[in-house]
Amino acid sequence: MEIEAENIPKKLEGKFEAMVVCCILGVGQLVAWNTILTISDYYYQVFPDYHPSRVLLLVYQPFVLGTLFILFFMGKANRSHRRIVTGYAIFFIGTLLLIILDLATKGTGDLSGYMALCFIVACFGIANAHVEGAMVGELSSMCPEFIQSFAAGLGIAGAITSALRLTTKAVFDRSPNGLRKGALLFLAFSTLIEFICIILYVYIFPKLPLVKYYQAKAKSICREAEETNISRLSNKDMLYQNMDLAISLFLIYALTLSIFPGFMYENTGEHKLGSWYSLVLVASYSGWDAFSRYIPVIKQLKIESKKWIIACVLLRFLFVPAFYFTARNADQGWMISLTSFLGLTNGYLTVCVLSVTPKSNYSVLETNALGNLLVAFMLGGIFAGVCLGWLWLIGTNSSF
Repeated sequence: MEIEAENIPKKLEGKFEAMVVCCILGVGQLVAWNTILTISDYYYQVFPDYHPSRVLLLVYQPFVLGTLFILFFMGKANRSHRRIVTGYAIFFIGTLLLIILDLATKGTGDLSGYMALCFIVACFGIANAHVEGAMVGELSSMCPEFIQSFAAGLGIAGAITSALRLTTKAVFDRSPNGLRKGALLFLAFSTLIEFICIILYVYIFPKLPLVKYYQAKAKSICREAEETNISRLSNKDMLYQNMDLAISLFLIYALTLSIFPGFMYENTGEHKLGSWYSLVLVASYSGWDAFSRYIPVIKQLKIESKKWIIACVLLRFLFVPAFYFTARNADQGWMISLTSFLGLTNGYLTVCVLSVTPKSNYSVLETNALGNLLVAFMLGGIFAGVCLGWLWLIGTNSSF
């Protein structure tokens, strides 16, 4: 159950430090994958015939969903500490292997190199399933600011990688093998972030007084439930009670991933920005997605009604015809604005859905399981969006 802030001893109030750590952990949860997305222009140069931005997404998502469901239905959803450490370790090793792969192949593209890239991306999917569901489940039993900070970190990861990509593009654009140098710098940055996340989660986060308080409280409640044989709600019952929120998350990400990032790289045509165009679009989306995750901090700007959330989620499907006609008839300014609004609504609605979850009605075990269920629906929406994104290629060779 959610622990009220006023019941926490004053000496344990270290909320800001814990929020910063949660935000960094959120960055680490997505920075490796966002690096793959952001350096897609490099992979299009190395593997021009394999649709990297679409294929790698299609490789990544089944491993995320499959691993998450295996962990959850095998009864390991509550072993959050081990899952999270394992996930960040896989991220760290995977980003390091990407550097080694590129150095070994010297930036040349062949089928074996592409298969190795796909294998590492599949490992990222396994790592994602270990980290995201466990983190959301663990933080959901703590104060809501923690999960909001973690969700903000997910958006910040995209903003950081986009800003770094624009910087490396500017620095290395005219140097020999500039695209490759920028990609390697990216991968080195991601490797460092993942290593920092391992240190933070293993040695720093559990020692923060406020976190220790919540964890001790959770263990006490779990022990009491075991001793009194109190049964928790089944996954089916919790899903039934929160179906509207779960479906909302599914639809948010199904719509977003049907457009981003594949449409940005393959369906927007050539414009004055040239090779900068797709990078600017990705940066616009990522920047507004990160910014919008902090909007719900202002209570007056936060949507708390489930009906209004569902209405906003459904209205977002107007993005499909909007992107289609903008790509065909409008200039790059309109496309950048539309992409920014896509990111703005994605981040804002994600945080609204996660924070409106009625945690106070559930025990710690139920809250943990519900967090995993919501993440499963979000990841399912991502996978559905990745599949739907291929529909943009029907009737066209590359772009409108």
